[in-house]
Amino acid sequence: MKKRVGILTSGGDCPGLNATIRGVAKALYARMGDNVEIVGILNGYHGLINGEYREMCEDDFRGILTLGGTILGTKRTPFKLMRVVEDDKIDKVAAMKKTYKDAKLDCLLCLGGNGTHKTANLLSQEGLNIIGLPKTIDNDIYGTDVTFGFHTAVDIATEVIDRIHTTAGSHSRVMCIEIMGNKAGWLTLYSGIAGGADIILLPEQPYDIDRVCEAVERRAKRGSNFSIIAVAEGAMNVDEAKLEKSVHNASALSRPLLEKLEQNDGNLTLRGKTYHVEVPQRVQQAVIPVLAVGLYYGIDSGTVAAMARYIFMFMSMKPDSADVAVRAAFCHHCEDYISLMEYYPPADHGMEAYTRA
Repeated sequence: MKKRVGILTSGGDCPGLNATIRGVAKALYARMGDNVEIVGILNGYHGLINGEYREMCEDDFRGILTLGGTILGTKRTPFKLMRVVEDDKIDKVAAMKKTYKDAKLDCLLCLGGNGTHKTANLLSQEGLNIIGLPKTIDNDIYGTDVTFGFHTAVDIATEVIDRIHTTAGSHSRVMCIEIMGNKAGWLTLYSGIAGGADIILLPEQPYDIDRVCEAVERRAKRGSNFSIIAVAEGAMNVDEAKLEKSVHNASALSRPLLEKLEQNDGNLTLRGKTYHVEVPQRVQQAVIPVLAVGLYYGIDSGTVAAMARYIFMFMSMKPDSADVAVRAAFCHHCEDYISLMEYYPPADHGMEAYTRA
């Protein structure tokens, strides 16, 4: 009986996706011959949720070794939303399991980074046969030394750093080169050393800006008219590191706030009047952590609302809705902010969309 193997690529683009897909296919055909069928899941977990897949043949894997991108397509489907039923009313986990069954798969290979593997692990816990293929230029996936795409990214970043030397020297400048890697410093460390960066700043080791300046000045005193600083995108100074730790503590406060809302079915009584909070799930994802940070630092609601508006710009939501939701959350979740109900009456600030007496 033929075995049916599914494969998908999920998350951000990365070098080597098609090469990996080709390698999987060639290994399967070489080992199993006509006793294997490969099913391509289109556009990552989005395709698995929506039943988008196609039967593939050997010809589909020819000529793709050096082709960029992914022949299967990819989309970002956040792990944190996998068990959340949104406005479309789709149970994502159940839908993925259904597609797995409908496609008659014996195994599913998931090619992706951290988020992809979190969902892959979830599906494994649900009883599906899953194999994870680690791909990311960040090289930050647990349990593997080197991920697909990392070495190519190192080569490219190294070349960028190498090429900037002549410009930095010609113009007598300090050049800062920001390098990707999310919260991991592997890519910056490898390319920084290989490309000859003079200073390397990594997320794993918060930097002191004064020490960075001193290092640049020392080079200048020795006769060097330029310096190259390789900065990982997740790098932070010592003060920012302390703040991030505090924000983590504040985020922990968001859990009891959500639990309180859920335990009371969204109903809270303020000054003898009961309100029902209707903050959409997608809004809660951004609002509650921001609210927790505000409570932790004692920030006024107007400032926190401004913070939320900034976040909502990246969520493609109306800025006004952030302001409304944050004020609603402040007024309904914390007794310390009951007075805000007097300063920001629901009727005056459009909160009726989220609350009703």
